[in-house]
Amino acid sequence: METRTGRAERREEPLSRERIVQAAVELLDASGEKGLTFRALAERLATGPGAIYWHITGKDEVLGAATDAVIADAMSPGSADATPQEAVRALALGLFDTIDAHPWVGSQLARAPWQSAMLRVFERIGRLVRALGVPPSAEFTSASALFNYILGVGGQNAANARAHEPGATRTELLDNVSVAWAELDPDEYAFIRSAADRLREHDDRTEFLAGLDLILSGITATLI
Repeated sequence: METRTGRAERREEPLSRERIVQAAVELLDASGEKGLTFRALAERLATGPGAIYWHITGKDEVLGAATDAVIADAMSPGSADATPQEAVRALALGLFDTIDAHPWVGSQLARAPWQSAMLRVFERIGRLVRALGVPPSAEFTSASALFNYILGVGGQNAANARAHEPGATRTELLDNVSVAWAELDPDEYAFIRSAADRLREHDDRTEFLAGLDLILSGITATLI
């Protein structure tokens, strides 16, 4: 009786595409792509798989819709008083933090590079590049450079996080990599060996913003 009562309470809100997508995001955050099955969705939503298929046709559609929802949240309008440079930084940080919080998003974006979520990101970046006053001939290249950097670094950071050994902390991971770098052949890997200590101390978010500012500086230099 307790189980039946619990299921009834969860079913008070009508099943909808939005509820399915939210449940999918929760499953993906908890277990990754492998944990997202229609059986798991049905259990979470206290319904049958057939009811879910009424709203969504398959796993690929669920993944796409979940990605769209998460990316849309990351792209909420910023301050109306922000300069174009500030708006680019805010968008970039929002996407970086979102991919960091939802690591599966990075791999999903890479798997389907021109899905609607990617198009929305590219459109927003392109408009901000235009607002910077970049010459039309340089708009596409500038927008592409920002787009590839933001999503590429964000996705790689998320992939690194997912590669951690169970129970290992970020500090332990970086220490291990730093030690491995320091032991490389000094003639073949002179630069990497010199960066070993910096790797141990660096902050991903700070490095991300530093790289973004380098690209923005190059873009704005085209206006001179």
